[in-house]
Amino acid sequence: MIDAIGTPKVSVVIPTYNRAALMRLMLAQLARQTLPPSDFEVVVADDGSSDETAQVVAEFADRLRLKYFFQEDVGDRVSRARNEGARLAEAEVLIFLDSGVMISPELVERHLAWHEDGKPLFVCGYAWGYDPRFPPIEDLHTMLAAEPPEAVLDRFRDDPAFRDVRHEALVTWDFDMNAMPLPWQLVFGLNISMSAEVFHRVGGFNEDMTEWGCEDLEIGFKAQRAGVPFQFAMDAWVIEWPHERDMSTRWPQMVANMAKFLVAYPEPVIEIGYVLCAANEYWRWEETWLELGRWTRQAATIDVADEVARALETVGPDDRVAVFGAGGTLPHGLRRAVVVDFDADLLQQATRGTPHIASHAVGVRTVLPDQSVDTVLVTSRLTGLWPTWQTHILAEANRIGRRVEVLLNPAAG
Repeated sequence: MIDAIGTPKVSVVIPTYNRAALMRLMLAQLARQTLPPSDFEVVVADDGSSDETAQVVAEFADRLRLKYFFQEDVGDRVSRARNEGARLAEAEVLIFLDSGVMISPELVERHLAWHEDGKPLFVCGYAWGYDPRFPPIEDLHTMLAAEPPEAVLDRFRDDPAFRDVRHEALVTWDFDMNAMPLPWQLVFGLNISMSAEVFHRVGGFNEDMTEWGCEDLEIGFKAQRAGVPFQFAMDAWVIEWPHERDMSTRWPQMVANMAKFLVAYPEPVIEIGYVLCAANEYWRWEETWLELGRWTRQAATIDVADEVARALETVGPDDRVAVFGAGGTLPHGLRRAVVVDFDADLLQQATRGTPHIASHAVGVRTVLPDQSVDTVLVTSRLTGLWPTWQTHILAEANRIGRRVEVLLNPAAG
């Protein structure tokens, strides 16, 4: 029996659904951790399994400090499962693992060590074998079922197909997530940890995000906004159990959750991320965000009040107007309008004390309703973004407006 006197040092939360055989392997690997089993607890958060998951968990009651939570199966609700698991957790440090990862024997101890000083920290652990671009290594599942994970890692460590899909991006930034423009883009929920204080401060996982994808990015985004630094931990590794991924089904779920992300945080970084995900260009997110930052600095002095004033001469007196790329100064003749700009400071300057509706956006995908205005004016402040975003800006302008007038001169960019 486990001597479970006192509060555990760390809680391992594992959401699962109908993966009893893999759960048995995971729990066996947790039972052989270098951290004594009395020092940590395992919370299995079952998202409505109909297999023998509950019985498998019960098998380990004499080897691990265990808690089990079950919720009705009404679809994929991994965010709620994780949140409910975290509510049951007693420790000050939370580790979240997906079911179906094979675990380093030092994983719990390594995660815990990163949090020893008690300072807020968001830790992402390495995930060997997680790269949807490559088919699973032949017979990898057989080896993982028969051998310790560390033996399998020794065999395949140098195989590019065995690396974490984030590896190349991490190398670019010397594995320093805090130097990255978008560190939360690399937050994958299959192997992460944070203090319980951080988890609850940012509100946990977004339960409105169901099915697959994005809920882990969002919690990382919220952590960064809360000033929590990141750490990528190569020493706290897992190996993903090989399985085929039907991305034709999963990716639309990711895009749907990105749309919810954008509604919650209507701002350029999420706006362009949504558009790129919809185009299946996720890995261009950092590149295009940096491009936007460069153009924002370059365009800081571009004043478009005069060109907007001239365009208003052809607009009906009762027309509802939206201005894409409004800048910091608006013409006096502009009645209540939707004012869109990618520079938050200039947007605030332009709309402070006015009846205008401010929208912090590039204009590639706003949260404005379809056909909500009569005329959309696209100004020269978008010139430098035109080569990358022209198609999307025009599509968005036509979605929200009945008439679109492009004021910029693309050749000037």
